[in-house]
Amino acid sequence: MAKFVYRMQNILNLKLKLEEQQKMEFAAARKRLDEEEDKLHLLFRRKAGYEEEGRRLREDDLNVQDILDNRNALIQMDDYIAFQQIQVSKAEAKLEEERQKLQEAVQERKIQEKLRENAFEVFIREENARESKEVDELVSYTYGQKRR
Repeated sequence: MAKFVYRMQNILNLKLKLEEQQKMEFAAARKRLDEEEDKLHLLFRRKAGYEEEGRRLREDDLNVQDILDNRNALIQMDDYIAFQQIQVSKAEAKLEEERQKLQEAVQERKIQEKLRENAFEVFIREENARESKEVDELVSYTYGQKRR
């Protein structure tokens, strides 16, 4: 039996490499989003700490400067949180973009694999037809030899 050689194997290999590369880029975007979300959560915890400190400052002896510093810190934390939320949304958008690219790469690879499967099926049918023809010729030859 002849060996099956897919003439577009190099394209399939390229599609596989592109898919792997896209998977890595998607993973990097996911990691970046996780980092940005972690930063946001840290800022929220820090803000909660400042709020708790503000309550404690108002319960103890009133020190106006400490209360003002605490209020300024809370205002600054709100700015940091707003900025970080923008960063998180940018990272989410990048992740979605990478997900779309990954999905396209997977589809292209699947198309190439399907083309390869179809080519293999055609090869099998041709090979079976060739073998069948050889068997028929052999039987005809053998039958012809017996008749003589």
